[in-house]
Amino acid sequence: MITFLICLTALVAAYFTYGAYLDRVCQIDEKATVPSVALYDGVDYIPMPRWRTFLIQLLNIAGVGPIFGAIMGACFGPVAFLWITLGGIFVGAMHDYVSGVILLRNDGLSLPEVVGRYLGSGMLQLMRVISMVLLILVGVVFMRSPASIMVEIVPTISYWWWIAIILFYYFIATMLPIDKLIGKVYPLFGAALIIMALGLLGVLLFGSYTIPDLTLSTLRNLHPNAETMPIIPTLFITIACGAVSGFHATQSPLMARCMNNERESRVVFYGAMISESVIALIWAAIGMAFFHGPESLAAALAEHGNNAAWAVNTISTTTLGIAGGLLAMLGVVAAPITSGDTAFRSARLIVADILHIEQRTIAKRLLISLPLFAIGGMLLFIDFDIIWRYFAWTNQAMAVVTLWAVVVYLHQRGRNIWVALPAAVFMTFICTTFVFISDQFLGLENRTLAYILSCVTTALLTALMWRKIHKTSKTLN
Repeated sequence: MITFLICLTALVAAYFTYGAYLDRVCQIDEKATVPSVALYDGVDYIPMPRWRTFLIQLLNIAGVGPIFGAIMGACFGPVAFLWITLGGIFVGAMHDYVSGVILLRNDGLSLPEVVGRYLGSGMLQLMRVISMVLLILVGVVFMRSPASIMVEIVPTISYWWWIAIILFYYFIATMLPIDKLIGKVYPLFGAALIIMALGLLGVLLFGSYTIPDLTLSTLRNLHPNAETMPIIPTLFITIACGAVSGFHATQSPLMARCMNNERESRVVFYGAMISESVIALIWAAIGMAFFHGPESLAAALAEHGNNAAWAVNTISTTTLGIAGGLLAMLGVVAAPITSGDTAFRSARLIVADILHIEQRTIAKRLLISLPLFAIGGMLLFIDFDIIWRYFAWTNQAMAVVTLWAVVVYLHQRGRNIWVALPAAVFMTFICTTFVFISDQFLGLENRTLAYILSCVTTALLTALMWRKIHKTSKTLN
């Protein structure tokens, strides 16, 4: 319990301390003109209250990520608390905050366009492709999983009818002005996500559960399959949302186009990520406590096909009763749907930014949206098992690129690059190590060799990026 309470306190305190420091690093100017005013179009560029943009941002970046990922990551033991806390404060929240400010100051443009301005045309084209593929993939997968669950709850409606219903909702949410549906419904879902986490926090604090502490004996890999699931890099790939996630930066332009001034950045970007880390910390703790340890949690998950949704439902209904069951349903059904529709909306904005197509008129939005949904519909008939295994790594690889763009941005303005440089190098190492170790890529059996190659590769990539940073800084204003 002590480790959990220390980590929880650190996360909350970080918002008021490190978050305030990042305000100064980024030289926040509340008098600066923001995109929602300068580029108002009544569709995507619309000013909204700060509390609303915060809750929408939280739901956009969260979905089921800080729940499912935290539960799977809890199988490694209390060391997961360290990654969620330190990663959330110094990597994830910093990544979301500074990249969010950059997006805000670049007219709320999509992530690939802004990254291209700081890392060059080659990275621009690469990010365009990766972002589009990932966003469509997220949208499609987050149709399939809720539809599968809804068939079990309401078997009178077939799987494909549920797919059609969710697809129709996606289309409406993608087409409508952001304040008409997303702006009204998402804050409710975001609040429910927080309420569920607070309810479980109460169970942990006042119930009879024991949360494992991080000690010398538990500062190790407690996963039953430790040989095939090493902490480095697997834990850092498994727990993405809640620590750091490249997907977040693809969602930040949505709210960057709706903020009223730069002063809201800490609440909307840093605050939403810290909130997600708190949610992840709570779910990691309840996962270990409810199943009496990480080993028992892993065994229970294995018995149910490593289905994190089963664990969410079991924990929620047992600890919170009927209310918990309803909130669990929100988590495993509504949350992925809300992440899926904003994924398609983000994809529409990326295409619009690439082709310079204004989105004020319905016809122009249809011109982009219909092909995207046609592609998504076709992908529904493809087996995603192999493709999806690469998503987690690609998601973190996107975070790596964004972090390096943040380093360039800060260096260009003579600001403190050390808030971002260690994070960029560390995540480069994690993603590189995963390539050498994981069976999904090279799968080297000699771990020592794999780690050595990872260090060398990271050093080379860092040297190349450092050269790029200095070269780019000379050409940018």
